[in-house]
Amino acid sequence: MNTETTIKSITNLQGTWELRNGYKMPYLGLGVWKAEDGEEVINAVKWAIEAGYRHIDTAKAYDNEEGVGKGIKDSGVAREELFITSKLWNNDQGYESTLKAFDKTLQRLDTDYLDLYLIHWPVEGKYKNTWRAMEKLYKEGKIKAIGVSNFLEHHLMDLMKDCEVKPMVDQLEFHPWLVQEDLQKFCAENDIQYEAWSPLMQGKAFENETLKEIGEKYGKTPAQVVLRWDLQNGVITIPKSTSKDHIKSNANVFDFELSEEDMQTITNLDKGRRIGPDPDNFDF
Repeated sequence: MNTETTIKSITNLQGTWELRNGYKMPYLGLGVWKAEDGEEVINAVKWAIEAGYRHIDTAKAYDNEEGVGKGIKDSGVAREELFITSKLWNNDQGYESTLKAFDKTLQRLDTDYLDLYLIHWPVEGKYKNTWRAMEKLYKEGKIKAIGVSNFLEHHLMDLMKDCEVKPMVDQLEFHPWLVQEDLQKFCAENDIQYEAWSPLMQGKAFENETLKEIGEKYGKTPAQVVLRWDLQNGVITIPKSTSKDHIKSNANVFDFELSEEDMQTITNLDKGRRIGPDPDNFDF
């Protein structure tokens, strides 16, 4: 997707981009990491759907899949209008254990399919058997699209050497301090949709003077500037919030366009700095 095509395709909160298999994924969604199960996550999901979001991203490790499922039910919006992502946790990796963990995720979410299921981290020696199970679930129609999270180029190359279905999405830490342009290029060349987690740098975006200055120029918050930068880079983004006002504000990114100069200024903030764990060196 070149820059001009990307900008033209960014239309509104319910806009989508096509994955390799033709399945449509909304390019802006709600992340629910650290949202407490129960009222907090139920309300966040309901408020997001009420505001027009159609993409919700959770994970087994977040311990809030039940609340997400309840929020979806309470929203009154038909399941088929929503795009629900969850992720397989590390201690569930392996062929049979993946199949069992997936069934439990469906039960907790109270749904009979997922739009997207991701391997949460590249657990060495396990992710290939895990992927075989994901392929089985995909072929059975229980998952509309399959992908990975936190896989770097060498993990992707290793997985793709002998997989039957290539990952359709790679969800990665992505923000102005961690751009990883080479990895973006690799994913684009292999038709793997890049997706950002922690796009707002766990709140640090709000304190950045450059982002504040650019925001003032457009009458936007630093968060809105970063989310727009994500989208204009062709990156799907899932900002986390449990505040009704922030959920609405994060979606207010479709009435302005960052100039090429401002896009580059934000990219130049890159420090190669992670806020989360290194996929080559994690211990959980």
